[in-house]
Amino acid sequence: MIEALEATAGLDIEPRDAPLIERADLLRVHDEAYVARIFAGAPRAGHMRLDEDTVMSPGSLLAARRAAGAVAAAVRDVAAGQFTRAFCAVRPPGHHAEPGASMGFCIFSNVAIGALIAQAEGLKRVAVVDFDVHHGNGTQAALAGRPDILFVSLQQWPLWPGTGHPDEVVSANVVNAVSPAGGGSAGWRAAFTGLLERVAIFAPDLILVSAGFDAHRDDPLGGGAGGQQLDAQDYGWATEQIVAVAQVSARGRVVSALEGGYDLEALGRSAVAHVLALQGE
Repeated sequence: MIEALEATAGLDIEPRDAPLIERADLLRVHDEAYVARIFAGAPRAGHMRLDEDTVMSPGSLLAARRAAGAVAAAVRDVAAGQFTRAFCAVRPPGHHAEPGASMGFCIFSNVAIGALIAQAEGLKRVAVVDFDVHHGNGTQAALAGRPDILFVSLQQWPLWPGTGHPDEVVSANVVNAVSPAGGGSAGWRAAFTGLLERVAIFAPDLILVSAGFDAHRDDPLGGGAGGQQLDAQDYGWATEQIVAVAQVSARGRVVSALEGGYDLEALGRSAVAHVLALQGE
């Protein structure tokens, strides 16, 4: 993905290193006991299994702290007016991590942490848009019930983790939509447009994006005949719609963080389309 961005003409990117997030910022979302367990249990050799999908190696704690730290720093810099939009090219992802548990490759809830930091920095109304092929159950768990934060998520149905259907009982600040397996670009775009109408009505001061690119037709988890059949142009289109909403109420402020996406070529092309649209190209 980084190579694809660097090879793209017309991008005006200012690269920044991701700092290590402080415990105090992690505790905005995560239980103190959970954070202590992750720090204390990080292996110096070998591997430690956190859940059936999530494993830590000797480098995982630093990677997870930098992933969350990138979002935290980007939000603070945008709130301070240093720039208007940012893309956090990070792993591990975060939208499945719940306040007290890891899940689905995710250790810390990167975007949920960023939302609460944004409010602390004076951006009181925050919208989170999640277009990963899987439901952002962790972000929903962290942000549900907060009236000045709106969480909207579009996911394939049915699909792991089995949450996110519109019939699910959720807080008033949560809006979930689904696109059926094999539904294709047109249906996905229609569902996404409906979610963004809710974001526009909410009139946020900042939009945070959980940018998962695993609904791409080539992705091994969300693609193929049973997937969404999206391509990079769909992600560029979706990002253009997000930026257009942000221009109305949020002075154009958007911070995006990488979630899923597991075919390397498709991931690179999708990220390029996403960042070009963030830039306004």
